[in-house]
Amino acid sequence: MVKIGNIELPDFPLLLAPMEDVSDPPFRRLCKQHGADLMYSEFISSEGLIRDAIKSRQKLDIFDYERPVGIQIFGGDEEAMAMSAKIVETVNPDLIDINFGCPVKKVVCKGAGAGVLKDVDLMVRLTKAVIRSTSLPVTVKTRLGWDENSINIDEVAERLQDIGVQALTVHARTRAQMYKGHSDWSHVERIKNNPRITMPIFGNGDIDSAEKALEYKNKYGLDGMMIGRAAIGYPWIFNEIKHFFETGTHLPKPTISQRVEAAKNHLQWAMDWKGEKLGILETRRHYTNYFKGLPNFKEHRMKMVSSEDPEFIFETFAEVLGIYEGIELV
Repeated sequence: MVKIGNIELPDFPLLLAPMEDVSDPPFRRLCKQHGADLMYSEFISSEGLIRDAIKSRQKLDIFDYERPVGIQIFGGDEEAMAMSAKIVETVNPDLIDINFGCPVKKVVCKGAGAGVLKDVDLMVRLTKAVIRSTSLPVTVKTRLGWDENSINIDEVAERLQDIGVQALTVHARTRAQMYKGHSDWSHVERIKNNPRITMPIFGNGDIDSAEKALEYKNKYGLDGMMIGRAAIGYPWIFNEIKHFFETGTHLPKPTISQRVEAAKNHLQWAMDWKGEKLGILETRRHYTNYFKGLPNFKEHRMKMVSSEDPEFIFETFAEVLGIYEGIELV
């Protein structure tokens, strides 16, 4: 069992990564159904929360069926981070996570996300401000360092643990790599093997198959792993990995019927949560992944992404099921 504060997770838990414009409640619900052990909200701007920005506040929506769930915040100002932690606590998540890893320029320019990797003292002050403001467990997600010449994750891990951080997830790339090139989990393994480190250490980056998950689990000896992009349009990856861990065999790939069902649920739950118009708009980006590998699918996808009529989209799902049912996807 892995413990984060009073949260008990199974041995070697699989975490769903916080992904902007992806990790919303409908998507998290699907991933929970298919085996994710711990999930996080999209990252939320501390400044946005304090300004009462509607989009930021809406990201605080969590539901009991998805627990345990953490809310992730980012920012570069101690006071704003402390205040946003207090706001987050009012919706009663299971933990608060701080993002010190987002490499996107608009976040980094504000001295937040991966921008903080250049100033570990600031990272410690920001984290302390959050820990002092909440009774919830505080965890951190970060990267190896700013670039390959400034990998400082060893110092970061020790200093964050010393001030009370209860778990650390490391995306095994530098900020300079963005999402390109290979992740290097050997740095994360080194932290895990540091005798001073007692908090759970999770790895993130490039886990896109059950085989790779098992290879990394055995090779690096971490406490669990976080999965991000591989779960987009493919929530089945969590149970596929767990099954492979237990049996060494593969679960059958999801059928067309299961893919259609997932897409339908995703759309319905998105409309229930955000209203019809936004729900339709924000689910469009997922269809390519749900139906990846289907031959001559473009015409159906165009129907799905160009219509604002939910009935028409549901009819298109039914059409896809009728045409492709029985086709096996690799």
